Parts: sequence; structure tokens; C-alpha cells
Amino acid sequence: MKIARYTAYGGPETVVLDDSPIPTPGPGELLIRTRAAPVTAGDARMRSGKVPRGLGLMIRLAIGWSRPKVAPGWAFAGEVAALGFNVTTFQEGQRVFGLKGFKGGAHAEYLTIPATGAVLPLPESLSYEQGAAFFFGGLTAAEFLIDRAKLASGERLLVAGATGSVGSAAVQIARHIGAEVAATASPANHPLARQLGASEVTDYRSGPPKGPFDVILDVMGSLGWKGAKPLFSPKGRLVLITADLSEMLASAFRRRLITGTNKDDLAAMRRLVDLHRAGGYTPVVGPTLPFAQLVEAHRIAESFHKPGNLIVTMG
Repeated sequence: MKIARYTAYGGPETVVLDDSPIPTPGPGELLIRTRAAPVTAGDARMRSGKVPRGLGLMIRLAIGWSRPKVAPGWAFAGEVAALGFNVTTFQEGQRVFGLKGFKGGAHAEYLTIPATGAVLPLPESLSYEQGAAFFFGGLTAAEFLIDRAKLASGERLLVAGATGSVGSAAVQIARHIGAEVAATASPANHPLARQLGASEVTDYRSGPPKGPFDVILDVMGSLGWKGAKPLFSPKGRLVLITADLSEMLASAFRRRLITGTNKDDLAAMRRLVDLHRAGGYTPVVGPTLPFAQLVEAHRIAESFHKPGNLIVTMG
């Protein structure tokens, strides 16, 4: 089988595909034949080592000093190819999707994962490509809007960067909650933002729609606290998805600034599936490339301007 690995910190060319034996599932594990996987902004940052200011040292201490020692690929969709000993909760041939998490390994034609891990049956309403795209932006948008910002029906939300993985999920989930949504996006993506539920869309280069907003979700940190504060309603709060170290530290004592990381456990995954079944969220699939073009997928991912979710397919 083909499996991706990083050779160094650097450009897209530092991702290579190697031949590797198909793994054998151990007791309690599933062998998954991967059909599709996302290539995310996080994958691009992990490969390049280019992270928000102040976080570079922590990242290299966590994943490797001279090169990333984690495996590429965070999420997957596919089918169960084999069951390890004593697995009774899944069946061979069953469609599934899930997360490999921080250590990665989803950019491979086959992978193993504990049957009790971050893996769920793939709903019939989702294709493999949608299943691969499902969790990256959706988990982030759901937790930050519902749990952290406590967005309520009737409130006004601004999504700065509304058509990428996180933004497209946030617009849908907010509309399902009953919020009014305004958005910024590149002009080519304005129709998509409106289709997802934004009532007002402006070019991100010319500034956001007129406030006030109860919640501002800033995907790439383009507004920041300084740009968001004049747009706040009296109880306005800012959600920074991409934050540097100083902003993360500031959130500890500035209650209207929300940042950090989101949960990616089974409870969070199941809630997102429930949102999908209730009509509140379906991931947007953007550029889709064959696995053999993983290097090109990384080039697209590091532009941070792709519509929807970038997917590679394994056949």
C-alpha cells in the first residue's frame, strides 16, 4: 500500500508517498481501507512548521525538532477491511469515518484504529468525500459556537472567513441555532456563503459588514481583538480560531475573547452527527484530488483560501 510521510519541515515537496505492508489489526482493532481523507490547514502547518507567533518552539518540542515525527493525515473515511480479535461492534465491509488524532496516519491506503476509538459508522446520507470532510471544521465550529460562545437564537454572528472548513460549518450551525449570520469571503465565494445561510456577505479585503455583532468568529485572525472590538454589541464576544501565544494568554483574563482547542472525542463526534441528521450541518467538499497528487493538495492547503474542505481520494 501507499503511505505518506514527512521528510523535513518545509514546502509541499517534503511530503512523499512510500510503499508499506498492509498492517494487521491487533486485538480490539479495526483495519480500515481508506477511501478519502482531508488535507487541512493544520496538515500544512504541521509540515511547514509555520505556526502562529509564539507557538513554534512548543510545536517542535511536541512533534519533532528537525522534522515532523508524526504521520500525515488527521481524519478519514473508508470501510472496515478486517476485524481484530474480539471486535463485535463493527462488521467487515461497513462504511466508517473517524479521527486518527494528533499522531496522524490517515494519509494511507490502509490504517488501523481501536474499535473503541474515534471511529463511527458513516451515515448513508454522506459520501466518502463528505465523511472525510466532516469532522475538521465541524467539531471546531460546534464547540466554539455552542459551548464556548453560547450563541443563541436571534443573536447576530459575523463569520470572518466563511467558506473554508471551519467557516462553512459555522455558518450552517449558526443558522440551525437560529442566529442571523453575516460573513466575509473572497468575491468568488460569495454565492457559496449565501447558499450556506449568510444573509450579508462582504469582500474580506474591504472589511466586514456593519455591526453590532453578538459573536464574531474570526477563522484566520484577520480581525483580531483590535478589529473586532468596535463591531461588538454590549455583550459581544470574539472567537479566535487561529490565535498566537499572546492572544491565547490574553483569553485567560479577557472573558469576551475565546480561543484554544476543541474536543475531538466520541461525544463531540456523535453530537456533530446528530446535527447533520437534524439538517444543521453537511460539510462542503471543495477541491478533490487523487492520493497520488498529495503534494499538490498541500500546495492548495497552504494557500488558506480554498473553498470548503480539500480532499484526497484513495480509490
